[in-house]
Amino acid sequence: MPNFLFRCAKVVRRTSVSFVAAALTLSLAACGGASPGASGGDDNRPVVLTTFTVLADIARNVAGDKLRVESITKAGAEIHGYEPTPGDIRKAAQADLILDNGLNLEVWFAQFVEGLDVPHAVVSDGVKAMPIGEDAYEGKPNPHAWMSPVNVQIYVDNMVKAFSKLDPGNTAIFEANGKAYKAELQSVQDQMVQKLAAVPEKQRALVTCEGAFSYLARDAGLREVYIWAVNAEQQATPQQIARAIEYVKANEVPAVFCESTVSDAPMQQVVSATDAKFGGVLYVDSLSEADGPVPTYLDLIRHDAKTITEALTGSPS
Repeated sequence: MPNFLFRCAKVVRRTSVSFVAAALTLSLAACGGASPGASGGDDNRPVVLTTFTVLADIARNVAGDKLRVESITKAGAEIHGYEPTPGDIRKAAQADLILDNGLNLEVWFAQFVEGLDVPHAVVSDGVKAMPIGEDAYEGKPNPHAWMSPVNVQIYVDNMVKAFSKLDPGNTAIFEANGKAYKAELQSVQDQMVQKLAAVPEKQRALVTCEGAFSYLARDAGLREVYIWAVNAEQQATPQQIARAIEYVKANEVPAVFCESTVSDAPMQQVVSATDAKFGGVLYVDSLSEADGPVPTYLDLIRHDAKTITEALTGSPS
C-alpha cells in the first residue's frame, strides 16, 4: 500500500483525479479498509471533511465535540488552484460528509469527489452572490462569500442542516451551537462596520492583489480595487499593475494591501510608483497556524478590519 501511494503521488498531475480516487478506494477495500474514525485512534465520531481551513473552523463551532472536522488543505494553502493528492482522496473516501464552499471556488472539487460514495453539502447555498466584474471570470459569482460574516450565518444554517442529517441524535446541540455562533458572527460584523467607519470618505478605497474583498467592501462601504480578479497561474500583467498605479495616484490612496496566499511583489510595484504605503497582509483563503495572527475565522475578520483601518487612517484603531 505505501509503495502504491508513493507511485501515485508522483504521477497525480498527469492522472485524472477520478482514476486515483477509484484506485485508492479499491486499494483500501483490498486491505480491509479503515473506518472513518480510524485515523483518530479511539475517536469514533463521524468525520466531516472541508475543502479549506476557514470552513473547517466554522464547522467546528457548529459541530462542537460531536463530530470530527478536518480540512483537506492546510493552513496557508492557496485554494483556487489546489491539486488534491492521493492522501486527500484516501481521506475523503473515509469521511462521512464533505463540505465545500461552492460558487466555483474549488474548481478541482467535481473531479475530487467523482467516484466517491460520500455525501457532500455546499455551504454557500442561499447566499446572494456578487458577480465578478472583469477578465475571463466576468459575470461569474465571486466565490469569497465568507468574507461577510452575514453570509457566514447562512453557511452556519446549511451546516446545521447537514450535520443534523448526518447525526440526527445531536440535532438540538448543532442548532444551539449554530445559534450561539451566529450571534458571535453578528457581533464581529457590527464591530467591523463600526471600525471601518473611521476611514475618511476620500480614503475609502480597498486596493488589494486579488478581488477577494467584494463582500467585505460592500458591508463596510469601501470601494474595491484590485490588480487581478481571481487568483490564477499567470497573474499581474503590466497593464493590470499600471491600472492600479493610475487609480492609487488619481485618488491619493494612502495604503494598499495583498493577501497571505499570494506574492505581494506586484503590489510592491504599485507602492514604488506611488505615494501609497504597503498597509499589510490580509487573510482570505486560509487561516494561519494556531500560533499565527488568524487561527480562527473570527480572528481573520477582526485582523483584516484592524489592518485596513489602521493603514488607511494612519493611526491605531
